[in-house]
Amino acid sequence: METINKKSSINIIKNILLFLKPFKGKIAVIFISIIIISGLEAYLPVMQKIAIDDFILRGTTQGINLFLIKYIAITMSLLILIYIFISFGGKVEMALVYSLREKAFEKLQYQSFSYFDINADGWIMARMTSDIRKIGEIVAWGFVDMIWSIGFLSGILVMMFRLNYKLALVLTLLLPILIIISIYFQRKILRSQRDVRKINSLITGAYNEGILGAKTSKILVNEEKNIDEFENLSSRMNRTSVGAAIITALYLPMIIGLNSVGLVAVLGIGKNFILNGVISVGTLVLFINYTTMFFDPIKQFSRVFTEMQSAHASFERVLELIHSDLEIEDSKEIIEKYGDLCEKKIHNWEKIEGNVEFKDVDFKYNNGEPILQDFNLKISSGETIALVGETGSGKSTIVNLACRFYEPTKGSVLIDGTDYKERSQSWLHHNLGYVLQTPHLFSGTIKDNISYGKREATFEEIVGAAKLVKAHDFIHKFKHGYDTEVGEGGNNLSTGQKQLISFARAILKNPSIFILDEATSSIDAESEKMIQDATDILLHGRTSFIIAHRLSTIINADRILVIKDGKIIEEGNHHFLMDKKGSYFTLYTHQFTRDKESKLMSQN
Repeated sequence: METINKKSSINIIKNILLFLKPFKGKIAVIFISIIIISGLEAYLPVMQKIAIDDFILRGTTQGINLFLIKYIAITMSLLILIYIFISFGGKVEMALVYSLREKAFEKLQYQSFSYFDINADGWIMARMTSDIRKIGEIVAWGFVDMIWSIGFLSGILVMMFRLNYKLALVLTLLLPILIIISIYFQRKILRSQRDVRKINSLITGAYNEGILGAKTSKILVNEEKNIDEFENLSSRMNRTSVGAAIITALYLPMIIGLNSVGLVAVLGIGKNFILNGVISVGTLVLFINYTTMFFDPIKQFSRVFTEMQSAHASFERVLELIHSDLEIEDSKEIIEKYGDLCEKKIHNWEKIEGNVEFKDVDFKYNNGEPILQDFNLKISSGETIALVGETGSGKSTIVNLACRFYEPTKGSVLIDGTDYKERSQSWLHHNLGYVLQTPHLFSGTIKDNISYGKREATFEEIVGAAKLVKAHDFIHKFKHGYDTEVGEGGNNLSTGQKQLISFARAILKNPSIFILDEATSSIDAESEKMIQDATDILLHGRTSFIIAHRLSTIINADRILVIKDGKIIEEGNHHFLMDKKGSYFTLYTHQFTRDKESKLMSQN
């Protein structure tokens, strides 16, 4: 859901200046260059006046050499200065885009799971790509053009008032009209650009979902519906963009019309001044040139002004990301002692034994229905806990709270007897090993993916972790072994192979707390057997949570918790619960029966 904080233009400018502060030296060079350029360009028509009055009308070439040298010097100076400001402008644009993306990406690293629950991928991608790119362009070049426009316009006004204030007043009187028109169109353009950017986010999200879900769409023969939905978004984008273009199209002709009015007025009054000997022919030609030029910077200003409205909306959206509140945030005192997620102070971290306790915990997602209420659970160091229950019963919530991916809305979670809010997030996360139901691998090699959670790991450590989970057996058969590219999302590997690599990645960290989130539900029986053999070794001596899909994998768990509606309705080991013949017995026997039927059918 998109919510734009409508900051005032002053606040936007303040934020822009903060991001531009590191580049103030380059900006100063650009500013000085543009001021000089605008001054020289404002003076060039004076050279034409001199040529007409001193050489053409008088029919003489006396002093023309000095005139030419002066003209060439001005022209060469313009060329050099234009090169300087374009060069420095490009550097500022790239540096600003880099700075914004770095800041935004850094903020995303600190966000908890809840932030990504609320904000869609397309919403984030639009801000990180097109919005930041637009800001870089308008700040680097838009402000340059505005400075030039203001400097050039000021130079023209100064020269005109020096030559003849009456003719100068003719053009100056048109300025209030221009200001009124600009103020009127400012809100119109800004509102339309906001709508355009909002729909653009939806389109980016549709692209993202379409690409990620392409296989599912093919399987379900859903192509026609996807096309219809995308056409609806595209049509909305077209209507909104056309509306924005119409508003802009109305603005520019008004500027051009004012230009024509000014030119007619200058010609009419200037003709009488020449007849009365008030001004020379060269001065009238100069004023005609200035009248045409007078509206060039205004047209340029209006173009930049229009683009700035779009950038204004983009900056609002990017700032919303950068300044978004953190759902889970360590206190200043905790960060000072333990560091944060990106700058860790490992030397101050206490060792985690693995005792976990939920104390009167309440939790709900994004102000929705409560998932847990007065939940209590105590887990001893080295104990293996299995959680079973229907989808939505609260199994993953309990584990995510234990990992501090979310925090309780009431109550507390204790690690080794201490509320984990009194330690840094990185302290806990560094001691977690987590294997997801659907494994995710990053583009790169097998070696890169195994060492993803421990970048400093040696090759021997990587191979050792792979051997523990029986992944080495298939890895060394590849032509390039551990240097084999896994492809985007691990597409070059089977699901079972990806899961074994994610196991190796988790165990390489040597975590104190291990979580298996239905980690064997999406793999074949052979891979499951390999993982199950390795799991018994991996979980030994570690506090472990297993969210079980196949109940046969949790027979050896120290305790099995049957979860329903966020409450523990049964608790005990496998044999105790089977003898009890309650909910766990029912779940287990039903699944056992289904597995036997599936096996018989596959044999037939």
